[in-house]
Parts: sequence; C-alpha cells; structure tokens
Amino acid sequence: MTPTNQAALIAALTLGWMLPAATLGAPAPQDESAVEIVLDGSARAQVRLAYPASTGVATLSQGAREAAAEFENTLRSDLEGSGIFLVQGPEQLAVLRLTGDRAGDAELYRSLGNEILLETTASLEGDRLVFEGKLTQLKGQLFVLGKRYRGSYAVARRMAHTFADEIIRHFTARPGLTLTSIAFSSDRDGGEARQEVYMMDYDGWNQRPVTAHQTLSFSPDWSPEGDFLAYVSYLDGAPGIYTAEIKTGTKKPLITSSDLDISPAYSPDGRRLAFSRSVGRGNSEIFVAKRDGTGLEQLTRSSGIDTNPSWSPDGKEIAFTSSRGGSPQIYVMSADGSNLRRVTFEGDYNDGAAWDPKSARIVHATRRGNKFDLAITDLVTLESKPLKRSEGSHESPSFSPDGRKIVYASTRNGNTQIYVLDLAGAKETQLTRTGNNRGPAWSGFVQ
Repeated sequence: MTPTNQAALIAALTLGWMLPAATLGAPAPQDESAVEIVLDGSARAQVRLAYPASTGVATLSQGAREAAAEFENTLRSDLEGSGIFLVQGPEQLAVLRLTGDRAGDAELYRSLGNEILLETTASLEGDRLVFEGKLTQLKGQLFVLGKRYRGSYAVARRMAHTFADEIIRHFTARPGLTLTSIAFSSDRDGGEARQEVYMMDYDGWNQRPVTAHQTLSFSPDWSPEGDFLAYVSYLDGAPGIYTAEIKTGTKKPLITSSDLDISPAYSPDGRRLAFSRSVGRGNSEIFVAKRDGTGLEQLTRSSGIDTNPSWSPDGKEIAFTSSRGGSPQIYVMSADGSNLRRVTFEGDYNDGAAWDPKSARIVHATRRGNKFDLAITDLVTLESKPLKRSEGSHESPSFSPDGRKIVYASTRNGNTQIYVLDLAGAKETQLTRTGNNRGPAWSGFVQ
C-alpha cells in the first residue's frame, strides 16, 4: 500500500486526525460562548470554603513571592474547578473585619455562608519554598486537615496540585483530577506534514512534547498506570503502533508488522492492547494483543472498516466504529469478539466512542447535518442525547477518570483546538491555542 493510499485509508478510518496545536505554558483563556448541554442528573451540594490570602508572602523575595502567588492561585483554581467547592477568595472576604480572635473570626466567615476555612502560609528554608496548609471546620473550630510541602520555586504549581488532591480526597474519599494529564497530537512545530504527541497537565498548563519523530505521530492512549503512552506513527514508513515511557522518554515500536496498525487502546488492567489493522485493500479489523505486542488475535471479521476500539471500564467489552452496515456506526462486542451489537442509530456518522468510567454510557462524535457534534449514548436504553453547540465541529472525546468532564477537539474558532467540558455545570475551558491539536486522551487517576 502506497503512503498516499495509507493516508486516505486512515482519513476514512478516523475522524479528521490532523489538527491544530497549543502554546507551551499557560492555557488559552476560557471560552465564554454559550453552550447548551442536554443531560439529566442531580447536582451535588457544594462545600462552601473560605480561602483568604496566604500569610508570610510579604517577607519573601520577588522570585519567592511569584512562586507563592502561583501556588495560591493554582490551589484556588483547582478547588473551584473540582465542582466540589464554592470558594470565597480575598476579594469576597474583604468585607469582613477580622480581629485575630479565632472564635470571633470563625463566626464572621460563617456569616458569609462558609463551612470550611482554608489557611495557607508561605516561608523559606534556605533556597526552598515551604507551604503549609490547614483546613478548619468553622462550626466548632474543628481541625480537618493539615499538610506541609517543601520544594523549589519551579514546583510550586505541582505542590498546589498535590495539596488540592489531598483536600478533594478528604471530602470525597476519591482522588481528584489535579494530578492527571492529557495527551494529544499537535502540528505546532511543523504543520500538517509533521505531527507529534504532546502532553499537558489537566488544566492545560505545562504543555510539552513526548515525541520528536519529525513525521506524523498521533492517537495517543494512556496505560492504566499512566507510565506509558501507546500511539501511532509513520516513523518507519507505514503507520504502526509505538510506545513512549513517560519517565525515561524511551520510545519503542510495538506493532508494526502490517501496512496499517492504528487506534491503540489499553485494556483497563493494562495487560492487553486493542487496535485496528488493515487486512486487505479498503478493509480493517479490530485486533487485540498482549501489552508487549505479542499474541495477536483478530476479533472482528466484516467487509467494512472496523476501527477506533475503546474498552469498557471492567474490560469485558469493546466499543468500536464499523461501516459494515453502510454508514459508520458504533458497535459493542464482548472482549473475545462475541455478542456483537449496534448501539448508535441517530445520525448518519457516529465514531470515536469513549466509555464513561462510572456508568454504562459512551460519549462519541455524531454527524447530524453538515457537522460533527458530541453525543452521549446510554448503552442500556440506547437513548442518545446530543451535547449541542452553536458552531464548528466537535470530535475525539475522552472522559476524565471521574466521569464528570469530557476533553475533546473542536474547530469552532477555525483551527482545531482542545477543550474541556464540565458536564455538571456546562462550563467549557479552552486548553490549546497555537497550531492544530487533536485526539486528546485523559489519563487515569494518580494513585
């Protein structure tokens, strides 16, 4: 198969796999455009938390003050973005006339509706910053949680993420998203002829390259432990599946023995990898292999194109896109290839299923008219509900590990950029801006 034919087949197998890129460092400003979300669900009562300005900052050097401000702002943003807390910061708390008497001040904080007080202090130990944080239940002034972190100025944001995760764990008995990451592909350094795999923090910060193959590399997928990424690359000519070890940066070919191996997806236990393989001109099937690339097993057999596999959270089923019925639709089968059934029936093109880690539903791209939107399909009732937006095409969705947010690619502003959608509050945040960025994949929780 020639490179031209390979590229054409991949384009047919995946929804627009070439897309725009993002700026290293800070994320783009939040998109304030109107979004209509059509979803059912009950809202959880938020914990009302007072977080006044950190103490000790005024005595620090300029560099230390900037790092302390980054810590405080990141921590506040993490807690607000979690959806668990309703945070009152220094501006809202400025109306209070605090006296230093803890009992009296606690009642003042409570007068604004707050339940919890978060206090942070910054100091220096040599050339290291020290952040101490304490949470107190205002009613009765009961100690809730205390932590101390010490590190260089460069890791202030990481320390804030770590503290935010501790706070979220305390109140919910589960980890937060603050230490998770998002992988994606970007052409920011070479245009459409060159895409590399990148990763970023969950909030869009710290964007950095994973690969530097100087060719087309895309479709990343995280191992359950978050220590490896599987991805597709043209590094050796034909598109094959490679792995990148996050800690060491080591890249290795994994499955490269056919004309086309794409769409890798790790199983929830990390022992297997599902993917799509070309088995003939214009045809591809779903295969599964062991984590090391051995033990290939073919799961589907049809005259159509089968691609984009996605494992259920328990590892017992695989959703995938197939054109076997004429138009591309999403099907679900048991992990051994049995019990095959179609699950999407609305829209003339459905693709790119991602499982909700907490319930029997998938999010996917759906074409209803002349553009792609996102939809959520209940796998029990087969009811499909669109996530409606006013402009652009939206695709390549991936759930956050808590099932509360979706990261996806959108063309609403011309280039393709990555956004996060909070399902509970319909709030959207743009994470990338430079070039074209595509195929985001959210990592699992950091344990």
